[in-house]
Amino acid sequence: MSLLAPFTKKSKLNATIKQTEAARKSDGNTQAGLFKAAYQAYAEIIQDDALRAETLYHWGFALFHQASTQSGEAAASLYQDAIEKFAFCMLINPNYLAAAVNSGVAYMDLARLNQAKADDPLYLSAKKQFEIANSIQAGTASYNLACIYGLQGKVDECLAALENARIKVTLPAINDILNDPDMSTVKNQAWFTAFIDSLNQDIVDAKTKAEAEVEAKIIADEQKKLKKVSKDDNYY
Repeated sequence: MSLLAPFTKKSKLNATIKQTEAARKSDGNTQAGLFKAAYQAYAEIIQDDALRAETLYHWGFALFHQASTQSGEAAASLYQDAIEKFAFCMLINPNYLAAAVNSGVAYMDLARLNQAKADDPLYLSAKKQFEIANSIQAGTASYNLACIYGLQGKVDECLAALENARIKVTLPAINDILNDPDMSTVKNQAWFTAFIDSLNQDIVDAKTKAEAEVEAKIIADEQKKLKKVSKDDNYY
């Protein structure tokens, strides 16, 4: 293999990632053509061991996003293909965080597409991937786990996962949580309302603290100016 081969492969991977981004922003036949060309490029790049895990991840990522533009069997097939690419990626690199998270999300999207019940194996597979993600980086997928627990009506586990996401600063915006369909079975319960209220209070407290710090700085700066003026007066 040429010494330049890895650099050539990396350049081609970056170009293919951009092609995937272009496909995501396109539609119709143009989108389908761009995705197809990207998949062919990923297949060629993957022959290089050094970039295999990264290429598999981005290949899966492209499939995952194309699936979201489809419906029925076409979408299901793309989701399954994406999950397989993420799985192969993690066989090569078990600590590939993004592959673990997006694999779990793909399982959940596939479960929704199939109108699966909360105890369906697809949700259980998603849960396993999110747990792997949390083992790689604590709290990364805690909100995702909370969504699964919410769907399953497991109140204590859902709240614990939400609190963990809160501690690790991985919670989505409050409005996103309230509008998340995965939280539909719990969002009207008292404990969930209390949790959201506490998040709003955190925002108020943070704003109050920030305003107090700004005011304290202004006062400190004014005091410094007064001391300087006082010293200058004494000098003269």
